[in-house]
Amino acid sequence: MWLILGGSGFEKFDGFETLREINRQTPFGPCSSGFKKVKVAGQEALFISRHGENHELTPSEVNYRANIFAAKRAGAKAVLSFSAVGSLQAEFKPGDLVVPTQYIDRTKSRREHTFCGGGIVGHMSLAKPVCEKMVERLSQMVQGKPWDSHFGKTYLCIEGPNFSTIAESNFYRALRADIIGMTHFPEYALAREAGMPYLPCCFVTDYDCWDQSRPHVTLEEVIQVMRENNSKAFSIAQEVLSQGAAVYEGCNCSNEGLRTGLMTPPEKISPTQREWLEILIH
Repeated sequence: MWLILGGSGFEKFDGFETLREINRQTPFGPCSSGFKKVKVAGQEALFISRHGENHELTPSEVNYRANIFAAKRAGAKAVLSFSAVGSLQAEFKPGDLVVPTQYIDRTKSRREHTFCGGGIVGHMSLAKPVCEKMVERLSQMVQGKPWDSHFGKTYLCIEGPNFSTIAESNFYRALRADIIGMTHFPEYALAREAGMPYLPCCFVTDYDCWDQSRPHVTLEEVIQVMRENNSKAFSIAQEVLSQGAAVYEGCNCSNEGLRTGLMTPPEKISPTQREWLEILIH
């Protein structure tokens, strides 16, 4: 079963049929509001509104650990993530789909970014944080769609909630980042620890402030792009969900998490920790 994570502009989808609310409480605190089992394209899936149903959580306040844990406990096997991003390169214009396969973390260590700690030690490879097999399958699904799509790009994650200075934006371009956002770290890393393949779909809303030749967009213009991007994301969700588990079958990400990366002997882990750890590794 898929977990669909909806970010800014993707807090809800009119085409999702809500089946029931799901328990939000976890050993790491409550997950974001709006945790539901839904039906999409005839298939059941889980849906979490990343910033909450009323967009009440800043990127720093999102309980990323709780979101991933609650979804894994409810039966999620893979993550389909929708996000709004700014463009750091002229070729990625508002309305485009950009699918990153690499990340640069520029957050400020305010986020709980691992299930390890407190007596549990593990080391997971994040060399390839996104499932390339799923990206290839997605690229085939969106062929012929009425928007431009770009794959294999680099997402730079900042702390937020404020945007970058011009100097910072140009620095990120010098790092060869393609898009900029505020939420994918530590989301992709926690998904890897939980053994859940991660498929990010980022829709560009505007150009970051590096490009001073373009007039600054208004809030109304950004909101209009977000509305259009929401319908595109719903189309992708339909395509992905209609194929179900076939999209992530054969992906090795499930074998690269805590299941194989745990260093601490299980008998040395407390009973309470073992209880939730069992959920993450199975």
